[in-house]
Amino acid sequence: MSKEDKVDKELDLSNAGRGVWLVKVPKYIAQKWEKAPSNMDVGKLRISKTPGQKAQVSLTLTQAVVKLHPDDAEIPTEHILDVSVVTKQTLGVFSHMASNETNHLKDTVSSDPEKLYMEGRIVQKLECRPIADNCYMKLKLESIRKASVPVRKVQPIDKIVQNFKPVKDHAHNIEYRERKKAEGKKARDDKNAVMDMLFNAFEKHQYYNIKDLVKITKQPIGYLKEILKEVCDYNMKNPHKNMWELKKEYRHYKTDSEKKDDDKTATDSDTD
Repeated sequence: MSKEDKVDKELDLSNAGRGVWLVKVPKYIAQKWEKAPSNMDVGKLRISKTPGQKAQVSLTLTQAVVKLHPDDAEIPTEHILDVSVVTKQTLGVFSHMASNETNHLKDTVSSDPEKLYMEGRIVQKLECRPIADNCYMKLKLESIRKASVPVRKVQPIDKIVQNFKPVKDHAHNIEYRERKKAEGKKARDDKNAVMDMLFNAFEKHQYYNIKDLVKITKQPIGYLKEILKEVCDYNMKNPHKNMWELKKEYRHYKTDSEKKDDDKTATDSDTD
């Protein structure tokens, strides 16, 4: 949501001073209450106070909500609520009502899409737990049995079912092969032709690494190394480590004396 979409709304705080309870109930109770009609009594709360002792709170579900769906498993009806006071924490209950509901109740026209209310401040937390009777033990045993059933199981098939047939070839494998085919494989040229390319390259530079030679000759690296081992030496030491150089019998580099003679000849010719 952008800053332009945010709208300041008024909050009704008329019930801010009211104390409310936050109750945690078992899942089977929550499911029953969600299915119950809004006008049905779902339970009775009993608070027993003894002087000098903590108040005892119990919950009894009504038979109407217990028998709401006869096919469902039987659930316990008697429960105890363990009370704990909320400390070092501020919790509240809020509600909202759509504008059409507000207009129906108050016969007023409101431009706000909904009305916000604070229903009260939570003063106590309660945790609802069932009494460990036979009904609860049966319910717990059934839940353990359902949880132990494996999600996947081996199922024998007596006829061809398309859903269970293995995939002949996966899409990513097909895509990889097509891409390799489009790029094409480097074809091996004649050995003499490759050697000519190498000699021409070494006339320009004395040392090459394998990557540069692959780019120059456009040959498979394995095939190129076989030829290089015949006509080149691989340097293992600095300053030309990991570089290829022609063997002595294939080199045609001029020595320093030859270079001086060439320079002298060129000077004499210029003088003449």
